[in-house]
Amino acid sequence: MKIIEVNKLPSAISLNLGALRSSSKRPGVVEALPEITYVRPRVVVDGKQVAAYAKVCGFSKAHGVPMLYPHMEAFPLAMMLFGTKAFPWPAMGLVHLGNSARLLKRINVGDELRIEMRTGELYAHDKGQVFTLHARALRAGDVVWESTWTLLRMGVRNPKGAPYTSALVDDSPLSHQADFYAGAGIGRAYGRVSGDINPIHLSAITAKFLGFRKAIAHGMWTKARALATLMPREDVDHAEVIVEFKTPLFLPARASLWVARQESGALFEVRNAKGDKPHLRGRVTY
Repeated sequence: MKIIEVNKLPSAISLNLGALRSSSKRPGVVEALPEITYVRPRVVVDGKQVAAYAKVCGFSKAHGVPMLYPHMEAFPLAMMLFGTKAFPWPAMGLVHLGNSARLLKRINVGDELRIEMRTGELYAHDKGQVFTLHARALRAGDVVWESTWTLLRMGVRNPKGAPYTSALVDDSPLSHQADFYAGAGIGRAYGRVSGDINPIHLSAITAKFLGFRKAIAHGMWTKARALATLMPREDVDHAEVIVEFKTPLFLPARASLWVARQESGALFEVRNAKGDKPHLRGRVTY
């Protein structure tokens, strides 16, 4: 396993330019991803950054450090990987199929974390090649948070790995619980906080340049916005959430949250305003 230590992150603009430059890649057969781990050895949880993230995603101060916050600290490491020759496919056009996150111990403002991101497994999909990335956060040597990102490179012939299957098989009936509004500028607002400034999220003009009729909300923003409603109104010591992204949430839009409450958690979907089209489906426990 190759380990790359990152003591200073490139700018968000530099990372996204690297992703754009990767569009020239023309890979042959890919049997496995190279075994690489990116490490940020000392990341201090900054109160101002947490507050900005919480505000744009709808969390209250009582939520403390939201359980998805470490994703933002790991995301630049994935972007660094995508821009290298070691990663076989172009970064632009990757589809985020699913994301799981597990909070093992409460994270607090001021904590010093070690953030790691490593390449994972391949899975075969009827639309192309699925691959995974695994991230985690450690505090004083103990893992306090971990996450798996599941992504799809469309158009890959003869994809490798076991068949990709859904992790969410519960068909419990859901009821309409809440609504929220995703404004036209939410992609820019979340992009400023997260560093994810993919053009498909920023404006209708930049999204159309890449083949979308309108800008679309970040999937991780939609996931966080749902959790802001579903999580207890206080900081938690442990939690787990799994989501699968279904259809784009075009901006601006009013979305509806559908829920089946379960013991210490819920099954949920974010749907369109009419409630007949899912944007994501998930399960949270705490």
